[in-house]
Amino acid sequence: MNKKITKLLEPRFELYFICLLLFAAAAGFYDLHLAAGEVVVVVCLFFFYRHSTQSRQRTIRQYMESVSMDMDLASKDSMLNSPLPMVIFRPDTGEVIWSNERFLQITGEREHMFDTKLKKVVPDFSTRWLMEGKSESPKEVPLRDRTFRVVGTLVRTGSRDGQGLLATTYWIDVTEFIRLRKFHDETRPVVAILLLDNYEETMKNVPDNVRTAMHNEIYHRISAWIELTEPLFSRFDRDRFLLVLTEQHYQQLKDGKFSVLDRVHEIQNPTNIPVTLSIGVGKDADSFKELYQNASLSIEMALSRGGDQVVVKNRNNFEFYGGRAKEMEKRTKVKSRVMANAVGELIGDSSQVFVMGHKFPDLDSIGAAAGVCAIARKRGVPAFIVKEPGENPAKVMVEKLSRHPAYETVFISAQDAIVAADPRTLLVVVDTNRPGQVQAENLLSCCNRVVVIDHHRRAAAYIADAALNFHEPSASSACELVTELIEYIMDSDGLLNVEAEALLAGIYLDTKNFTMRTGGRTFETAAFLRRCGADTEEVKKLFQNNLAETLARFEIVKAARMYHGTIAVVKLDRTVSRVSAAQAADELLNISGIESSFVIFPDGDRVIVSARSLGVTNVQMIVEKLGGGGNAINAGAQIVDSTPDEVHTMLLRAIDECVKPEPQTNKTT
Repeated sequence: MNKKITKLLEPRFELYFICLLLFAAAAGFYDLHLAAGEVVVVVCLFFFYRHSTQSRQRTIRQYMESVSMDMDLASKDSMLNSPLPMVIFRPDTGEVIWSNERFLQITGEREHMFDTKLKKVVPDFSTRWLMEGKSESPKEVPLRDRTFRVVGTLVRTGSRDGQGLLATTYWIDVTEFIRLRKFHDETRPVVAILLLDNYEETMKNVPDNVRTAMHNEIYHRISAWIELTEPLFSRFDRDRFLLVLTEQHYQQLKDGKFSVLDRVHEIQNPTNIPVTLSIGVGKDADSFKELYQNASLSIEMALSRGGDQVVVKNRNNFEFYGGRAKEMEKRTKVKSRVMANAVGELIGDSSQVFVMGHKFPDLDSIGAAAGVCAIARKRGVPAFIVKEPGENPAKVMVEKLSRHPAYETVFISAQDAIVAADPRTLLVVVDTNRPGQVQAENLLSCCNRVVVIDHHRRAAAYIADAALNFHEPSASSACELVTELIEYIMDSDGLLNVEAEALLAGIYLDTKNFTMRTGGRTFETAAFLRRCGADTEEVKKLFQNNLAETLARFEIVKAARMYHGTIAVVKLDRTVSRVSAAQAADELLNISGIESSFVIFPDGDRVIVSARSLGVTNVQMIVEKLGGGGNAINAGAQIVDSTPDEVHTMLLRAIDECVKPEPQTNKTT
């Protein structure tokens, strides 16, 4: 190598000497003496050049050898006296080739570890990252009472015996850094807003002395709950409290499953209405202002989901805890009238109205869409309902509407709607608030003006920046909400009989024949629809099934297995009709002792979960852990790239996390 370098550094003068000899030969034709003199001079210069070149080569070679020797000495010295612990080993077998003294010190070994397995000395160390071409271990490595970050490289030795790779690793002590990072994470501030979400209901018509006693009891129970967290705690309104604490203390409250929710429920009051508390938490923000904003968003989310729960807003998304209490009917006719005026104005200012519900629309979705079309007709604005291809549970109602002259051209495809959309188009989304569940996400993204009308609990991912959001979790159905809007916008004779029947069918479906989630407003809207011409016999016919569907439903019911004593779970390995599965889940609730039911079945590239409850178990909390949604008594989920067995395992785990098992459990696997 040194000879090659010296040759590269050697000046090349051979061509010049050849040219000089040629000039001397040419001079011989004119003067031989002059030519001979030139030849003598050239020869002398050549020998001088050779002598100087050889001397230069020796000097360069000696310099390169000196540098090479110095580099070898420096390399050896750096390995032996490296300030970092260092070990060389074979990554395929884990055999240690060499280690410096500092590595022996951190491992506690007194002798050289030649031929020792590295795994024996450092059990938690993995060499996979080196084989993957990475230069740093993805995880810190604990060793004795210290923690290390490991960096290294692979070197190919050229050996042909199957052991041609050597790994050189350097171990950096990051124990102090880990301690400081943990201290930083544990002391980060967390801001929470505590709200008595049914304050008006519990304090109405209560004597002042009782109200004061209840205030004191609530304050005492919350104070006892946070006593060990050393927080900043203060009431800043009659029904609101501000709580500031650290991440470490927040984790303590979280590990206790926010027991204050149950403690507040136990407070006695003359109205016999249990006091409920909602908590909005803001964390993982860079300033107190942002933390408070996140806490405010969380408390709004908690109220939109029915209250009596904890919602946490971190840097990326929402987390939900609690929410077992039933939603209380809190909306007023004043709010419905205000919403009706706003919806009417938005529709009146639009060039056209598109209405769509959730994927695989049911009678509640189609009925609410028909009600919006009636409002648009009253305002003189053309309205269209987005219809997805294929079968759906509301097929009979869609066909019945399509036969009416007013609906001959109302149902259109999502593609046609996207093409026809303009800046003044209004899109009304009914019976869902999740962008991933609408029939056409492309249509949602291309419309600037959106109205959402929904009764499901708000999910972490919801339609944001809507021009108007009429969201009432306490309502029985989307049809109930739309009917309330219709009452303030048009007279009863302006609603077609088929539209009134579609709206009543939606309420009939979501209330399970007016037995679930019904309030006084539910029966008022049903009475209004009856006055508008809804035929209850025709509505009843919409829920009739043929013999094959009935037998399929009972086959699903027969496959049910009990879990935690009161929960029926059905796991099917075959595809069934979604309608049959949903009806089977409802049918299971008619069996004594069953309080909630789940039906799991494959459908193409996904697995469907249909969940129902009598209200004791909040099935929405359970299916949300599977990526689904809904409300406390009617929910569902669609899981992609999973098998029914995998989803079944996930469901049982979610039930274990959300449901407190009874003492007498009959747990199946």
